[in-house]
Amino acid sequence: MKAILINIIYLSIISSCFAQSPDWSSEATLSGGDEKMSPNHRANIFEYSQDQLGEKIEAGKKHALFYPVTVSDLLIPYAPLKKFFESDPKDPVRKMIFDLTKMASPFKSMDEIYGWLGLHHYPQASQAEAPYPLPDLTEEQKALPMGATLMETPDGMALTFGCAACHSSDLFGVKVLGLTNRFPRANEFFRYGKILSPYVNSFLFKDLLQTTEGERQMLVRIKKTTKSVGVLAPQALGLDTSLSQVALSLARREKDPYATRTARAAHFPRSSWLDKHRADSKPAVWWNVKYKTRWLSDGSIISGNPVHTNFLWNEIGRGTDLKKLETWLVENKQTIDDLTAAVFGAKAPRYEAFFGDHSIDIEKAKRGQKHFIQSCQKCHGVYEKNWDQSNSEQIHPSQLVKNSKIWYHKKTPVKDVGTDPGRYLGMKAFADDLNRLQISKSMGTVVQAQTGYVPPPLEGIWSRYPYFHNNSIPNLCALLTPAKLRPKKYWMGPAENKETDYDQECAGYPLAEKTPQHWKENKNYLYDTSADGLSNSGHDERIFIKDGVEIYTQTERFELIEFLKTL
Repeated sequence: MKAILINIIYLSIISSCFAQSPDWSSEATLSGGDEKMSPNHRANIFEYSQDQLGEKIEAGKKHALFYPVTVSDLLIPYAPLKKFFESDPKDPVRKMIFDLTKMASPFKSMDEIYGWLGLHHYPQASQAEAPYPLPDLTEEQKALPMGATLMETPDGMALTFGCAACHSSDLFGVKVLGLTNRFPRANEFFRYGKILSPYVNSFLFKDLLQTTEGERQMLVRIKKTTKSVGVLAPQALGLDTSLSQVALSLARREKDPYATRTARAAHFPRSSWLDKHRADSKPAVWWNVKYKTRWLSDGSIISGNPVHTNFLWNEIGRGTDLKKLETWLVENKQTIDDLTAAVFGAKAPRYEAFFGDHSIDIEKAKRGQKHFIQSCQKCHGVYEKNWDQSNSEQIHPSQLVKNSKIWYHKKTPVKDVGTDPGRYLGMKAFADDLNRLQISKSMGTVVQAQTGYVPPPLEGIWSRYPYFHNNSIPNLCALLTPAKLRPKKYWMGPAENKETDYDQECAGYPLAEKTPQHWKENKNYLYDTSADGLSNSGHDERIFIKDGVEIYTQTERFELIEFLKTL
């Protein structure tokens, strides 16, 4: 009886902690506007005062850069890892460990590992082009790249990875927080850890690397925890495997309300559609969230704060005890609110900030605006421009291309326009597994697979290449090409040089003879749309193709792209 009473009190505390939140359901309605569209958004999701909002966003940005979940069970002992990878490649200890694990490593330092992971170093100076400046940090905090987190634990310093590992990008030298990391490999790091951990004896690890007992215990936890983690290699570089990792990890736990980890469940995982199929997708940009009432590219989270869900899915994929996580969520509500404020307050990069005030042909963009209204506006929203204002002749030319107001759906729709269904099928395969969890119920999170995808707001669309949820479209020219004529394969690479790594006319990756030669020397940069889950079909019929005929000439397509670059 006492245990039941404690549980009732505990659940009431949880409920009260989440009761003050905004309406997180897909039935929430953005205010103002006409019957279907609203000019309002929720950039200030908690309706803070302006002073408060600034403080909360700054705190939230730091939580995005430095992962705050201290109960995570896959924490890596940092000092031994650093010592190992920065030792001489010919060192006998290093060689012995590789012999024991039957693997070799191309890495000579931790910095090479961070580069492989796709992490970006902090800028050395302020960046005028950055729309969402990074918070003020100490030199010590900037010692590791963005997203890498050193966490102080009772057992010693541990390494883990936070939100910025997947949700920050280097855009031609500018670090943009909230923009998709083009080449995230954080999940790959955990996958390699799962492969290696069974071969490493913790006592031998301690003796060879002269670790502390606490660091040895961290390794013991890794060896135990990874048994409850299911992992897959991504289909293509640039895609995130989180959905598969969550589904396959849940299949390695018991079916009780807290998905308890047991040796039996880990050894005999339940079968899943995702054992043989893929549902990879790219990490989403943050600045779209404020316009929406459904979360994720597929709109499958129909209730619940998306930040709560992100923490839950991260930690399922890291094998964490969900009772401990539930307690942490209750005790760290302010941390979650601050991070939520930062996500909802994110801002998109402007094309002209990167390419110059005169980089957009305004008259050409105005003609493209008419094509947009005809073919795109119904799904993707209304974008009023400064050039539409009655006093536009008094507005400085550099400001004319900016949006004066954005209207998006009062309730976020999901549309099936024939794009690859892998993400939907993957979510459908394990939505029930997520909804049955007590922690999902406590947080008010409900997942419901949707047929199709959310037509996203298009702010900053020029910077979000490659396109579609699965990165199958290299640039806007390809997007506006009938599906049967789109490139079957293309080469992708980092956004380092604005002149060679970006096609300004097509807004995205350069193709064919424009492709930088050094990209072709890296087989990981090749994207093949014939692979499972990577189809580039859809989003053409009934949009810019009517009765099998394209409605725009090539000149008109470039006019439309010119307008899209202004969003």
